[in-house]
Amino acid sequence: MERPDSLTSWHADWRGLRVVVLGLGVTGFSVADTLVELGADVLVTAARATAERRQMLDAIGAAFVDEPAVDLDSFDPELVVVSPGFPLAHPLLAWAAAHDVAVWGDIELAWRVRDKLGDPADWIAVTGTNGKTTTVQLVTHLLEGAGLRAAAVGNIGVPVLDAIRYPAGFDVLVVELSSFQLHWMPRSGPGAIAPAASAILNIADDHLDFHGSPEAYAEAKATVYWNTRLACVYNRADEATMHLLEEAEVQEGCRAIGFGLDTPGPSDIGMVGDLVVDRAFLDTRHKEALELTTHGELAEAGLASPHMVANVLAAAALVRSVGMTPESVRSGLATFRVDHHRTETVATADGVTWVDDSKATNPHAAEAALRSFPSVVWVVGGLLKGVDIAPLVERHRRRLRGAVVIGVNRQPVVEAFGRHAPEVPLIEVEETDTDGVMPHAVRVAGGMASQGDTVLMAPAAASMDQFVDYADRGDRFAAAVREYLGGAGDDIDARTPHPGPTG
Repeated sequence: MERPDSLTSWHADWRGLRVVVLGLGVTGFSVADTLVELGADVLVTAARATAERRQMLDAIGAAFVDEPAVDLDSFDPELVVVSPGFPLAHPLLAWAAAHDVAVWGDIELAWRVRDKLGDPADWIAVTGTNGKTTTVQLVTHLLEGAGLRAAAVGNIGVPVLDAIRYPAGFDVLVVELSSFQLHWMPRSGPGAIAPAASAILNIADDHLDFHGSPEAYAEAKATVYWNTRLACVYNRADEATMHLLEEAEVQEGCRAIGFGLDTPGPSDIGMVGDLVVDRAFLDTRHKEALELTTHGELAEAGLASPHMVANVLAAAALVRSVGMTPESVRSGLATFRVDHHRTETVATADGVTWVDDSKATNPHAAEAALRSFPSVVWVVGGLLKGVDIAPLVERHRRRLRGAVVIGVNRQPVVEAFGRHAPEVPLIEVEETDTDGVMPHAVRVAGGMASQGDTVLMAPAAASMDQFVDYADRGDRFAAAVREYLGGAGDDIDARTPHPGPTG
């Protein structure tokens, strides 16, 4: 049997390899299922596991032990595969370090076994603090429109390993990567990915409770650029992305492509007036530009707000780097629609617009939403993940007509308003029952809002203190709005992306 470091193909000899899988969520199960199919001896451990997933493990032939009861010395694993998000000080990871046992993430395992069906699919890798999912969906949609078999995978909710084992195969995998996943990705060696194209959309403080510092968080994000073959895409408006690219080791011939809302230079994609233009992927880029679409056409697709335009520019740079034509980009953008819970209008009534941006799970994402509306009653709060929300409150105090604070730990949010926006009316929702939080918040917000206001649920925080996930939080908000309005809305059943400013 080969040792873990030498296992670089689906067709290598994985039989009998003793592997502990940490976590039994969607990713953990995909890892266990893959390893069992490869012939490894798999033990899964987790503090929480649904009865259904435990039954699924039994069905595929993997063992499960509750986390506190696992006996690693007895099992003597040769490899640990960790699901995203487990704290770095976790006892199992400490045991692996003390016993010199390799620790992989699911992305490294996927890269090693990507050749199951023959020639592997190309990878396009995307990360950033905000906009990852929309950009990945855009890239996938554009590639599919051009006739390629593409799949959006990774942190978007579909494990990469499931796509690699899909019988029909894919031409391109568009991989959304979280900082948790990137932390465990090596930059060199057989487990280091080499994407065709990669992008860091932006960098702002997030997940500091996991990484320990802004520098460590940014360093994890930087790994996405390493070993890229064709194009590294960076944000001209975010110097951190450029600096991280400058420090990365890429393959010979790989190009740096900048995107931004301003006028592009050669090797950039950007805006000239109302036009989205490409000055990167044409031979005459020092003198000319290619038109990809217009701001008006983006507005029709719900993509006209500044942060959405930035996502479009990044996606266009990525697909152009792998050979898509300008005509295919334009036609693909015209048929794209934004996913739920991203600046999505739930209803309008009496001149008040109700918007669900539950996907704003950090201050950077909430910033983009707040900038889209001039007069806001803000529903805010949840799991802050170690991030300071005070600068966001200070920057937007003048557009806030009121704030409704939700979450188990509301104190940091309340204190931020007390220091930086004491004039803004603020009400805490002390309700802790999941079914009652949003109805209470919506009633309070409705009482604060006047004609011309937007009630914006952009929590700037994760949802798991009171909800299953951000989608559950958004769905409950929308349901509470409909109940509160009771049919009084001008468009009470709408679930459409807000197009943002059109000027």
